[in-house]
Amino acid sequence: MRPLPEVPSAAAPSDGEQAGAALVEHYPRLVRLGYLVLPPSLGSHRRVLRAHALAQRCLLSGRRAGYGAGGGVPVPRRPGGAAAVDPSYARARGRVLRAALEAGRPRRAWARTRPPSLLPLVWGLRLFPHSGGSDGLALEHALSALSGPGRAAHALRGLEGLADAEVRRVLADAGVADPHAALAEAEGVPAPYALLDSPEFDPCSLQARPPDLLRRRQHAKAALVAVAALLVCGSLLGLPGNGWGRDARTASSYTHDAAVAQALDPVRSSRVSANFWRRSPRTDFTAWPTRGNRTQDTRLLRRALTVWAHPDGTVRITATPDTPIGPPMGAPQLLYAGEVDRVTVVLFYDGLRVVRYAEPRADDRDEGVGLDFARVDGADMASAAALIVARADDRIRYLTAPWVTAVSVRDLLAPGGAPQPLRRGPDGVTVALTSPATARDCRAWQVIEIRDGSAARLMTDLGELTPARLTSGPPSAPHDVAGRAERDSWARTACLLPAVRSRGVRSVNSWQYAEQPLPEGDGSARWLCTRAETWRGTGSRALAQFQAPSAPAVATGGPPGTVAARAEDSPACGARDPRVLAGVLWKSQGGHWYVLAAGSEQFASLAASGGVEGRSDSRLLAVPARAGDRARLNGTLTDGSRVGGLR
Repeated sequence: MRPLPEVPSAAAPSDGEQAGAALVEHYPRLVRLGYLVLPPSLGSHRRVLRAHALAQRCLLSGRRAGYGAGGGVPVPRRPGGAAAVDPSYARARGRVLRAALEAGRPRRAWARTRPPSLLPLVWGLRLFPHSGGSDGLALEHALSALSGPGRAAHALRGLEGLADAEVRRVLADAGVADPHAALAEAEGVPAPYALLDSPEFDPCSLQARPPDLLRRRQHAKAALVAVAALLVCGSLLGLPGNGWGRDARTASSYTHDAAVAQALDPVRSSRVSANFWRRSPRTDFTAWPTRGNRTQDTRLLRRALTVWAHPDGTVRITATPDTPIGPPMGAPQLLYAGEVDRVTVVLFYDGLRVVRYAEPRADDRDEGVGLDFARVDGADMASAAALIVARADDRIRYLTAPWVTAVSVRDLLAPGGAPQPLRRGPDGVTVALTSPATARDCRAWQVIEIRDGSAARLMTDLGELTPARLTSGPPSAPHDVAGRAERDSWARTACLLPAVRSRGVRSVNSWQYAEQPLPEGDGSARWLCTRAETWRGTGSRALAQFQAPSAPAVATGGPPGTVAARAEDSPACGARDPRVLAGVLWKSQGGHWYVLAAGSEQFASLAASGGVEGRSDSRLLAVPARAGDRARLNGTLTDGSRVGGLR
């Protein structure tokens, strides 16, 4: 798309009221501009609200100052033509641009110029623009790597259609110190300008979903418990005698206080040197060096340890299933302390858990302090390769292990695509990328590919502090995903991963246990079993899926598989019991229905009963049926024992 020059308005002058009405009519255009320039680290929800607040405040300030005599309606851009922009709109655009750039600067500059906006205000909902395709995700990723002036230059070029000379003038008026550098930075964005007009970047056309309802309920329960405890303690303090009085202290309480005091002392926190991992006998979290730009901030570390030991009702606490959230039993190991986006993060490791303390910066105190617990006992080189150091709505950043040599991003739904390098800072923190765990649909599934010199491993975010490792192969010998065939299989499995989200998953293995020729010559289908193992051992999930043949594709693996059966806390489809049997009701291209079933190699014969009767002396079964029929599956193993289907 060729940039469109900006020419003086030919519209007749109008008074301030008419100019104000014209600007309100083009309010969505100003909000979209602010949304594109605001830092992506805010997250989609906060960017939407901040963009509306900036546009409203700038329009109001312009109304108070008077729009002047050039207040015509901005003429919409037309392909191949020029855009006529009147002076009042240009002034409003400049105010929005300046405010959006100031929002991405350090707090001191922002505080001196503008107070925080109280409106618009949204309670109980999270707002997001509509999802786009892989091109939109790539553009979002590219914009997140730019500075504020770089994003502004790209938006002025693509959204406003300004020539480079006019872009430099507008940037200079908005307070950008080096407009030429901003334009040069924007040159590195390869996405077409037309994407900026897509619904994915429209903060006026939104989707809404609830926040973490479980967390909200936990907060309510914690508040009730705190009130009850306060009443009980108040009554006990008033009892007579030394046994329960205000000054009564027992020997055990003194002992407990001494142990807690040692654990809460930042000086006693274990710190690991940068090169210790090279000679460490273990390659896990114990070998991680202490990193970050706030590791010497004793006040920050003391706050983090104190909140860990004594969180109050205002602290947002999350934990993977069956993970204790109690205080440290001794001085923990300090993994990281530093500023990530607009949050200060501290990561501890105590041998059983990784604990993340996150406090917002001064201008975001309304967000509150967060405390996240994840169980990581028994971690090895593969499972200790990365942690999620920061999460803001649908954006995440990883902190990688010191032995990781390179990190790339892959879209599981595009197995033919090449991995894209993911930049890391000197402290091992990656640039932000979109998390698939919070996606509202399954148009893309971004995972990281980690290389440590010996292997390339795929890991994905499932909504927790620790990412899950993805593998392929039979349960007796799972291995890291490699080759186009295994990536094709995962491309049709990725959209089933939400079924194991937020369950403390350590790894997910997917393997093909059977291939079945379809009736009426409709090709061959694949049967796979996908099993998620947890850190705690219990709570595993197994899904048997049926993948019908799909049209050949260059970059995609085909539609998602169909879940034929599932089991929880079962050894089936795992190393202890690798057998699996499942079936589906399938319709041929000719319009006929069949019950299809397949068992793993341990099965010698299969039988269907109930609504459909049939038998096969092999581990594959195809029986004619009718729409809506239900069958009960049974199989005979090679040792003669009979077992049922996966459940």
